[in-house]
Amino acid sequence: MKLVIDTNRIIAALITNSASRKIIKNIDYQFIAPDYSLEEIRKYKDEICKKSELDEEEFAVLLDLIFNNIKIISKLDYIDFIAEAEELIKIRDIKDAPFLALAIAEKADEIWSEDKDFLVQNRIKIYTTEDLLISF
Repeated sequence: MKLVIDTNRIIAALITNSASRKIIKNIDYQFIAPDYSLEEIRKYKDEICKKSELDEEEFAVLLDLIFNNIKIISKLDYIDFIAEAEELIKIRDIKDAPFLALAIAEKADEIWSEDKDFLVQNRIKIYTTEDLLISF
């Protein structure tokens, strides 16, 4: 199953050894994320380190481990679908458009997110962490 993973799930996995981290380790899923995810994670790195009590080296190691199971897709591969994604998501949260555009471009099965802004569209199914845990 190919899933676009929202940055909020990656950050949750970085902060604690949570359900999100366990799901990311599951090899039954093929996780993909827009390159925008790395920008968001870098932007919040200090806050993530503080909440997780990780130093910079530990953060880097954990980030590498997590991204062993997530394929980063370049914006060039989904840019043609940004306008469609923005239209689908309306004016909710334009920062979510790359995730939706990626799902459309890569013909992903669904998006894994806790962000309710995705629910305004019905093109791509949205799974929550609870949904994925039930499917384990």
